[in-house]
Amino acid sequence: MSFANDPVPLLRDLIRIDTTNPPGAETAVVDHLRRLLAGADVDVKVLGPDPERLNLVARFPGRGEAPPLLLHAHSDVVPVDGQQWTHPPFEARIVDGHVWGRGAIDMKGGIAMMLSALSRLAAAGERPAGDVVLAVVADEEAGSAVGARYLVNEHPELFHGVEYAIGEEGGAGIDLTDHRFHPIVVAEKRACWLRVTLRGPGGHGSRLTPPDSPMARLGRLLTALTGTRMPRHQTSAADRMLEVLAGALPAPLSEHVARYREDQAGDPRPDGLPLREALRLDSVLRHTANPTIVRTTEKINVVPSEITVDLDGRILPGGYTVEDFVGELRTLVGEDFEHELLLEGSMVRPERIRQPEFGGFYDTMAEILAKADPDAIPLPMVSPASTDARLFAQLGIRCYGWLPLKLPVGTDYRGLLHTVDERVPLDALEFGTSCLTELLRSYR
Repeated sequence: MSFANDPVPLLRDLIRIDTTNPPGAETAVVDHLRRLLAGADVDVKVLGPDPERLNLVARFPGRGEAPPLLLHAHSDVVPVDGQQWTHPPFEARIVDGHVWGRGAIDMKGGIAMMLSALSRLAAAGERPAGDVVLAVVADEEAGSAVGARYLVNEHPELFHGVEYAIGEEGGAGIDLTDHRFHPIVVAEKRACWLRVTLRGPGGHGSRLTPPDSPMARLGRLLTALTGTRMPRHQTSAADRMLEVLAGALPAPLSEHVARYREDQAGDPRPDGLPLREALRLDSVLRHTANPTIVRTTEKINVVPSEITVDLDGRILPGGYTVEDFVGELRTLVGEDFEHELLLEGSMVRPERIRQPEFGGFYDTMAEILAKADPDAIPLPMVSPASTDARLFAQLGIRCYGWLPLKLPVGTDYRGLLHTVDERVPLDALEFGTSCLTELLRSYR
């Protein structure tokens, strides 16, 4: 029995269901998938704390030759406000060999590939190596409260026995020279969002202000944070990423990456690499804090007595805490700032931490990629962003970001996440579906 063998029409249907978060309204996607799965040999559960924002968890029976495998994907998408799209973002037009639309990559394309891989096995009369749990969840783009967080906290029994999980890459990717890299995310940073409040003397806009005014302090804060690197912490996962990358690149790029990897004490900048990729690599060797929102009075003739600055902080994997992060911020900023924790991404409890594993399951993914695209290089990566993997990892599941897409060299499709003109090549969807089908058939 087949229910969605071709990922392209399925993706188009999903894009046309507007699940912009906020408000989300992801139940419409769940209803669509439930109709597709009706009559299939699948145990489907629909649940969640908000009837408009439900999650679907479907268990596909396997051959019993491998432990259960989790495929997780989120059905919500980010807004398109203020963006001037070439083609309407929710019409899912096919133009120039691409499906255009919000969610094409992040991550309704992933849902389409996962479901199509399962459908192809069913159509061939096959079962996956082990039970496959497909979790299509709400709210990933805004903290996961009614999605993965709810499922992990309230219904962990749905994931009993799961050893490994596959989810999105979080925009991870490397684009260097004429090489195509296929990212396999083995670890990711987690969010630590702070609101810094600056207080001091205000007054009339016509008069000089003292050096300890909030606006003066704001200038020092922004200067200290913008373009400044926090201390280096080279995790085992990042070290492996740099090792593979250095071994794969031609000279002189290989020498630049090798020197960057080996000189940890000197902490050189990754010079010699394109700026975009240099910044991406540098971001996975240190905590980061970017000022993103500044709020104060809207009166032009009032010198504010209070200013707040929201910081998008990202903490490295490996047991680092909010206190570690804030301590480094204090050293960098040079003043005892007042702050409020807005959001902390989940840190796996120490007793449940399972370090990235580069044998077994990882090797299977790498071998599938090498066979499907012999000219490309599978690359273990640390993602500077975070995904729902941070939550499913709390159940002791080894989580990987792996949605293979065969993308043209020199393009940055993953850079289209959250931006205008998100799109995905039709043949990339087919490539990913084929790779996922092989993984489900052969993993151990």
